[in-house]
Amino acid sequence: MTFQRSSRFGEPQVIISLSDQRLDWFGPQGEHLSWPVSTASNGPGEAQDSGCTPRGRHYVRALVGRGAPQGTVFVARRPTGELWTPAMSREQPQRDWILTRIIWLCGLEKGINRGPGVDSFRRFIYIHGTPDSEPMGEPRSHGCIRMRNRDVIDLFDRLSAGTPVTIEPDATALY
Repeated sequence: MTFQRSSRFGEPQVIISLSDQRLDWFGPQGEHLSWPVSTASNGPGEAQDSGCTPRGRHYVRALVGRGAPQGTVFVARRPTGELWTPAMSREQPQRDWILTRIIWLCGLEKGINRGPGVDSFRRFIYIHGTPDSEPMGEPRSHGCIRMRNRDVIDLFDRLSAGTPVTIEPDATALY
C-alpha cells in the first residue's frame, strides 16, 4: 500500500507512521505538528482480533471526551468517573488504559480496513491517551494508537468528525 498526502490546501489531515511511531497533523493554514505515538506490539495488520494496527485510509468517525479532565478513565467509550493514578496501574498491570480522549477511526477501503473481518470501526481502533508511564516511540499497544494525554488533548481540539487519517507503514513514501 502506498499513500500520498493530500495536496488540497485548507484540508486538515492526520498521517501516522508505523515505522517512525509518529503522528503528524497538517492544519488548514499549512501548520504542521508532530507527536510520538505507540502503535501495536503485534505490528501492522487489519484482521479482526489480531491486536494489530490497521493500515490505510481512515477518517475520524467520532470524538469522545471533549472537556473531560486529563487522565479520565474510559471503558466502552464511557467515562468511569475515575481519574487515572499510578496506583491503578500497579493494581492492574496488564490493563490497556484508555484515557483522556478517544478519537474513533473508521476505515475507507473496502476489504482492507472496512467490512467483514477487517473493519477498523468495528475493531474499536482509536487514537487515545495512555498513562504517562507508558513509553512512546515504540510499538506497545493492543492495536490502537496511544498518545501522551496532553498530546491527545491538543490533537483532539484540532480535529472534527470526517478528518482524514492515513496509517502508513513507512511515512517517507508520503513526502
